[in-house]
Amino acid sequence: MILQEKQADWNFQWDKYYDDSIFLFKEWIYPNTLETFKDKEVLDCGCGGGQHINFIADYAKTVTGVDLNTTEIAKKNTEKYKNVSFVEGDLAKVDLGRQFDIVYCIGVLQHTVDPNVTFNNIKKFVKPGGKLIVWCYSKEGNWPNWLLLEPLKRLFLLKLPKKLLNLLAWLLTVILYLIVYTVYRLPIKFLPYYEYFGNFRKLSFERNKLNVFDKLNAPITNFITRNQVDNWFNFKEFSDIFIDQYKGVSWRASGTKI
Repeated sequence: MILQEKQADWNFQWDKYYDDSIFLFKEWIYPNTLETFKDKEVLDCGCGGGQHINFIADYAKTVTGVDLNTTEIAKKNTEKYKNVSFVEGDLAKVDLGRQFDIVYCIGVLQHTVDPNVTFNNIKKFVKPGGKLIVWCYSKEGNWPNWLLLEPLKRLFLLKLPKKLLNLLAWLLTVILYLIVYTVYRLPIKFLPYYEYFGNFRKLSFERNKLNVFDKLNAPITNFITRNQVDNWFNFKEFSDIFIDQYKGVSWRASGTKI
């Protein structure tokens, strides 16, 4: 049985940062929209600081957030909503004893010990005729991360005090601004992350720093292949399947459970 240990790294991250970039959430769940959640019973798998719940709680009938590390932070950030509840548990093995109209897992599968096992567990929570929505890092297009950054993280970065890691994220974000607003303004589309940095220019400095810190801070990061996503959303179990590589570095995918 896969066992995900608690990771204090996420408590530091979601206690310090808050993601209010609703336009990204809308693009990650595409072709679904906020209206898709209207009057639905919804499950947020890996709710983090509760930011995505705040985007949909006004639409949904109920929202349940599951997280192994940060449910108390999420409760605080969503306390104005009476239709929101939380469960602490490992997504790879938690048993909620019920199913939902919509289950979504945004930016979480890649941070689990075994994304395949985790996906196979969370799909059990979808009612027949219900919707499953995921967004995760892609192996394709992300070679600087998995080839260079991930080994450096294991050797050095994850051993740094979090305040020092946060300072490093600030410095790297400043450097990225210099590059993204000069070199990446040129029509050199073969550069790594060319599409991705288009979003960088739409976000605030603090939100971009969160993204950099997240890359440095995540204790586990897996990169998901197209073949994996195809296997997840197979035609035996899902209809209305949508799979798309977003900005060249991630997968957004959804399907209706048969």
